[in-house]
Amino acid sequence: MKSPFYLTKEEMKSYGYKIVDIIVDHYKEEEKKKPVIKASRKEMDSIFLTEAPDNATDADEVLNFVVDNVLPNSNISTHPKSFSFVPGPSNFISTMADSLATGFNIFSGGWIVSPAAAELEIVTLNWLLKMFHFPVTKGGGIFTSGGSMANLTALTTARRVKCGDDFSKAVIYLSDQAHSSNIKAIRVLGFKREQIKIIPTDLEFKFSMNKLKNEIARDQLEGKKPFCIIASAGTTNTGTVDPLDDLADICEKENLWFHIDGAYGAAAILSKKGSRILRGIERADSLTVDPHKWFFQPYEIGCLLVKDASWLSNTFSEKPEYLRDIEGNESEINFYDYGIQLTRRFRALKFYMSIKTYGLNAFKKAITYNIDLADKTEDILRKSKNWEIVSPATLAIINFRYNPLNKDLTEEEVDKLNQEISTRVVDSREAFLVTTVLQSQVVIRMCLINPKTTLKHVTDTLDQCEVFAKQVLLEWQK
Repeated sequence: MKSPFYLTKEEMKSYGYKIVDIIVDHYKEEEKKKPVIKASRKEMDSIFLTEAPDNATDADEVLNFVVDNVLPNSNISTHPKSFSFVPGPSNFISTMADSLATGFNIFSGGWIVSPAAAELEIVTLNWLLKMFHFPVTKGGGIFTSGGSMANLTALTTARRVKCGDDFSKAVIYLSDQAHSSNIKAIRVLGFKREQIKIIPTDLEFKFSMNKLKNEIARDQLEGKKPFCIIASAGTTNTGTVDPLDDLADICEKENLWFHIDGAYGAAAILSKKGSRILRGIERADSLTVDPHKWFFQPYEIGCLLVKDASWLSNTFSEKPEYLRDIEGNESEINFYDYGIQLTRRFRALKFYMSIKTYGLNAFKKAITYNIDLADKTEDILRKSKNWEIVSPATLAIINFRYNPLNKDLTEEEVDKLNQEISTRVVDSREAFLVTTVLQSQVVIRMCLINPKTTLKHVTDTLDQCEVFAKQVLLEWQK
């Protein structure tokens, strides 16, 4: 009997070529498209909500339906005018590499199932260890679905190494600008609210060192067990990097685990300016990096690096009888022993192929360009009588708000005005530009990590913001 999923060689080629053509056309034409899509649940239900069919549908008909209805109803995170959250610029080589990994359905959990997949993960992790000046011989890591899973893996490891089985008195410290995935991870691990100390940041949105020291001392006096500090190397809100060396000094003095969440900003180490800002990152016990952000990889690929690979294996290794024949020797790493997942996709391939194809210099050039672009954007905004900088350009993120000198607006009115500017820009679908809140102010935030974004893309969007701002102010006068 033939497989119910059987296709001839010609049918597979024809179908595959159509998909490659669709992807190539998207890469070449994406700038002509609008980066934003807005749709309600009701609208989506009207298109997609059906029962699972019992009988077959022509493959081309299904593909055409997806091209007409799924792809146009998704924001284009690779678009040069996608400025919000953290865009996903991606690259074509990695996209095709993902197709290979998926097409061959390569299992990347154990060595014996795919030694090449495990080896490439070892090789690419070693590249990253060297970039961040971690020890290659003793250090290690694992590719994850993203920064959230990397942070969870890191904190699970930190808890075991520093607390053992009893973490009832353990206390963990992070700033009010730390990424929300860290709070999620801490809660997943079963810590109580009083064991989580959120330290206020200073006027530059960095860890307040004095408040942190006071909190640690108070907890020690109360018989609690401080065990971990989470620092940020590029916060999502502002791109700010915490004082890493100072935090590392505290961790060494107090025997605390030092985790750095560099999911957003760590890749900036490839630029001269970024490397200076990230000084001290090499002192972390664990470091989260997200290649699907500023290493230009398609979703999903996060990464955790640690100073000592045995910390991971001692935390996550289990020896069920059904895996007894695939353990291998000590040098043959089974990555299911290094993290939470047993079944893992082959994430290392896209990172490997893109670095090999383009070379690290291409990535260095792109990241340097992004940082310079944000600096130029800041210069333009500072020369305007209508805009004010709330958080200066830092690792390609800048926060600003429309607050014209010739208008006597209250703080509430300025907040409302900037929220309305953002709403109208998004409604126009010409750019994806949303707000955040800094120091109780509603501000517009730009994240400029796409190497395809030009200064004209930025200025065109700022001009559009000014048009909407004037419209709103005129409406308020009526």
